[in-house]
Amino acid sequence: QVQLVESGGGLVQPGGSLRLSCAASGIIFSGAIMGWYRQAPGKQRELVAIITSGGTTRYEDSVKGRFTISRDNAKNMVYLQMNDVKPEDAAVYYCYTNSVFRDYWGQGTQVTVSS
Repeated sequence: QVQLVESGGGLVQPGGSLRLSCAASGIIFSGAIMGWYRQAPGKQRELVAIITSGGTTRYEDSVKGRFTISRDNAKNMVYLQMNDVKPEDAAVYYCYTNSVFRDYWGQGTQVTVSS
């Protein structure tokens, strides 16, 4: 079955950096669209970044220029490099994919922003 396992979350200071990782299995990774969503307390889950099988990326406006999504097809991994982190970036971050017209998310990794 499809499994997405996130890691790399934690506490980061405002202006700091963090790198999230997601290990995917159960899908043909090289052909899959991959992404990151986040959900803050009391808010709806929102798309942060997407990367297609061909490497095209798209970002939510508030993270453009600060976050970078990338993938390693040899390792079945997708990453989210978060730079210049802001307090409003605090949330649970979920790895995402779509396989056979069905959406999948991982269990999430918490990102806390505090000085």
